[in-house]
Amino acid sequence: MKPKERTCYMRSLTCHSVFLFLLLLAPFRKALPQHLYKDYNTRYTGELGWEAGVAQYFGDLNTHTSFRALKPALGVFYRYYFNDYIGASAHLHFAQLGYSDIYNSNEFEHRRNLSFNTNIWEFTIQGDFNFFQFEPGSMQYRFTPYLTFGAGLFSFNPYAYYHDDKYFLQPLGTEGQGSAQYPDRRKYDLWSYCIPLGMGVKYNVSRRVNVGLSAVHRFTGTDYLDDVSTTYAGAAAFPPDASGKQSIASLLQDRSYETGTPIGIAGRQRGNSKDKDQYLMIELSVSILFTSYRCPTY
Repeated sequence: MKPKERTCYMRSLTCHSVFLFLLLLAPFRKALPQHLYKDYNTRYTGELGWEAGVAQYFGDLNTHTSFRALKPALGVFYRYYFNDYIGASAHLHFAQLGYSDIYNSNEFEHRRNLSFNTNIWEFTIQGDFNFFQFEPGSMQYRFTPYLTFGAGLFSFNPYAYYHDDKYFLQPLGTEGQGSAQYPDRRKYDLWSYCIPLGMGVKYNVSRRVNVGLSAVHRFTGTDYLDDVSTTYAGAAAFPPDASGKQSIASLLQDRSYETGTPIGIAGRQRGNSKDKDQYLMIELSVSILFTSYRCPTY
């Protein structure tokens, strides 16, 4: 899939998903009971919650929006309520991401035969906007879909396995980073910014507990989540190790020799540097509500 076609596809998928999501939720809003039991002397100020679900990577190894490598995601968050419609939340996440060319049907991508895994730690600040009025403790306003977006930072460190041994890829300079032949290629940072954008639903179970479901996509500032971005550096950029054998960097920068004749010729496209890598988290959440007391007026 070409870069422009991939971008248009992602935008179309997002728009159709939002429309279908809101359409499906409309009947539930109308069906809510009208009896109220809200205590108007109590103000709900925020909630502390836990999230758990799955994470999926999209990038140079996964160009077709495949969900064949879902991995675990865990998080904790605090959300502050400004009013019944607007809130702000801080999230701390740990997740795993990964993918392999063995999942790809495209001939070049399958022959390329690259793979990676990484752990990520992420911190984000997000604004939350409810579609409906949301009042915990109220039978009438206890459910709402919402949109969320914000900004954050995350760390990553891609690695791969060779004969069951684990190797971190950034120090190896698999695209010639640090080589005298490519002085313009420096080793990439192991952290980047992210822009979370997504939607969810939340439901007030009781005066103390909320539950929710969210799907939040992260646009990132790096193209090296997967250690793949530009072109092959070529075998000459990876001299033999101290014993005179082929270095591990050389073995991992082009693994097409495992599927046939090597294709990693210097200058040949290895990834697509025009598009940054992305990832998605889909999570269930449970949260405990915090309140403050308002003195009644007469």
